[in-house]
Amino acid sequence: MYTLGVIVFPTHVENHAGDPASAHLHSGSLLPSYALKQPQRFAKNMAPPSRRVQDPNPLYKSHEGALHSAPSSSPIPLRICHHPFTIKFIMFGLGPALLVSLLAFQNTFALPGTSHANIEKRDLDSWIATQGPHSLTKLLCNIGSEGCNAQGVASGAVVASPSKTEPPYWYTWSRDSALVFKYILDKFESKFDESLQAQVQNYIIAQAKVQGISNPSGSLTDGSGLGEPKYEVNLTAFTGDWGRPQRDGPPLRAAVLIGYGNWLIDNGYRDTAESSIWPILVNDLAYVVQYWNQGGFDLWEEVNGNSFFTTAAQHRALVEGIAFAARLGKSCDNCATVAPQILCFQQKFWNSDGNYIVSNINVDNGRKGIDVNSILTSIHNFDPAGGCDDPTFQPCSDRALANHKAVTDSFRSIYPINAGIAQGAAVAVGRYSEDVYFKGNPWYLATFAAAEQLYDALYQWDSVGAFAISDVSLGFFKDIYPEAAVGTYKKDSEVFTAVAAAVKTYADGFMVKAQEHTPKSGDFAEQYDRSTGSPLSAADLTWSYASFLSAADRRAGVIPASWGSITGNKVPAGDCGNSAYSGSYSHATDISFPANQTPGTEGPTPTVTSPVPSPTSCLIVQIVAVTFKEVVTTQPGQTIKLVGSVAKLGSWNPANAVVLSSSEYTDSNHLWSVSVDLPAGTKLEYKFINVAEDGTVTWESDPNRQYSVRVACDKTATVSSDWK
Repeated sequence: MYTLGVIVFPTHVENHAGDPASAHLHSGSLLPSYALKQPQRFAKNMAPPSRRVQDPNPLYKSHEGALHSAPSSSPIPLRICHHPFTIKFIMFGLGPALLVSLLAFQNTFALPGTSHANIEKRDLDSWIATQGPHSLTKLLCNIGSEGCNAQGVASGAVVASPSKTEPPYWYTWSRDSALVFKYILDKFESKFDESLQAQVQNYIIAQAKVQGISNPSGSLTDGSGLGEPKYEVNLTAFTGDWGRPQRDGPPLRAAVLIGYGNWLIDNGYRDTAESSIWPILVNDLAYVVQYWNQGGFDLWEEVNGNSFFTTAAQHRALVEGIAFAARLGKSCDNCATVAPQILCFQQKFWNSDGNYIVSNINVDNGRKGIDVNSILTSIHNFDPAGGCDDPTFQPCSDRALANHKAVTDSFRSIYPINAGIAQGAAVAVGRYSEDVYFKGNPWYLATFAAAEQLYDALYQWDSVGAFAISDVSLGFFKDIYPEAAVGTYKKDSEVFTAVAAAVKTYADGFMVKAQEHTPKSGDFAEQYDRSTGSPLSAADLTWSYASFLSAADRRAGVIPASWGSITGNKVPAGDCGNSAYSGSYSHATDISFPANQTPGTEGPTPTVTSPVPSPTSCLIVQIVAVTFKEVVTTQPGQTIKLVGSVAKLGSWNPANAVVLSSSEYTDSNHLWSVSVDLPAGTKLEYKFINVAEDGTVTWESDPNRQYSVRVACDKTATVSSDWK
């Protein structure tokens, strides 16, 4: 006889017999902080993989200092978690009457279903709710000078990890720092927070100092020193052997500088943007223009060639730099010439035979080139107003989705912890399949990135109002929705709803996979073991925390501001070109920020949407026809023109200003007007000018007018004003 009181639906029971490290880990008493006797991270001019010696029995060191031998084999799991057979076994002994009663009980009291997906989702939601605050705390702990793990670290400097030996990550990397602060900036922009603002300002001040440090890569005199990848935590030069130069630091830093600079301008602090952002930014933009076509080491610091991640970051920096310079009335020298050439070069990484990105080209290292480098590129190039654009590798583009499949599939069969996972279900993700660093394992940041790209794609489909399946992306869709066929599916279709739900489940699966191998403490290391799932390598990796937080935000529908990708997504026809221009560099000194720079006007509202699209939204347009109407009294021979901060309005050059029409001008209504096609999401400043017959220009009085083109469904907009 059975009673309700003895029915149990366990969600997680494991036997870690023979696996002391795992036993400690799941009890919450031990987090392996780093592995001993491993090769240093990213040594300069590394030997080919076959020559890299690995310790066959690495040791794991606990926070208490005890040493444990790594298990020689995987633990023997005894799992009773979310499997249909468990429920069937329990129900087998139930009489029909009791079974009906149980089902009625569940329906009456709205108990959640016991399906694997439902249980998993509840667990994931709960985990994210607790893991989020913990991750932010641990991230901030690694930032000097007040961070709990950052004693002796310069203000505004980010340590990659508190790990000082084996592996030694007690340095500040330009790349890691910029990616971490891009997350902090996005969070700050979504909700004003004085403490986060102070962190951003400290980072900017620190980066001004970093730019002036002479180092083994060079100095600021010719810009070459900006390619130095890492520094001591007290912001002095690191002089040891390393894979240098690395050319992603300046463009990634530029994205943070421009982001905060735009916030300053939007909130009435244009002078601060000009005095404290532009002098630093102009060096980074000049570096990209001068050195973009020269090789360097990739983001893993192992391959010397051309990196997809770096190239995409360089293109974005120049596109944003052009727009930001215009807002300040400055010039991004040669950026408009070089940016399309970089975008053209970026297309050369695509392998059309295999439908994936070759993440490093102009190299001969024996690798296939399938690398999570490319997924990281997609999420850091994500533009919420960019649509499913292939050239800029937007997350929902055909190429990015096909590449997502290629990258994640490359890890399905090589990691024991992925054994038995069906095609189309999430797996643990590492850097690249040939990886031998710490014997080649999944990385937390790589697994979170795989989830984040899919959350980004869901947002973009929802914004566009449809998604398309092509021959390129068909394999991705068939894995998660076997009935998928080439075509375009609008939001009101059953296919759209079904596919969106499937992609959401797939994305959540990557989060769950990382969750399964996160210790109860919630602390993220760099990697987790390919066989046991135990954390290893550097403890408390700052980038790991940032990657989790970013993925969780995208899952919640919180997105960053547009970077204007649709103003720079046209690939030139024919030869790409290879222009480079020597820049002018100057050390930015005395950088400071006035106190109390709070939101001065109502800033842009952060976009929050459901990651799973609803069928009621409209089609978001990418180009808006904005009609500018100006009431102004003129005399015969005078012409009213519109000039502003974007190229469409002449970039503040009266000679290139847009001419308004007087066709509606009457004795009672002195109206001039013009319609200008502008990309959705564009922020601009402008003025009207009165040009006399002899060419004399009369400007409106200050301040500049401001306008933001809405990201919405309307194809047209109107701005009306009177001469001032």
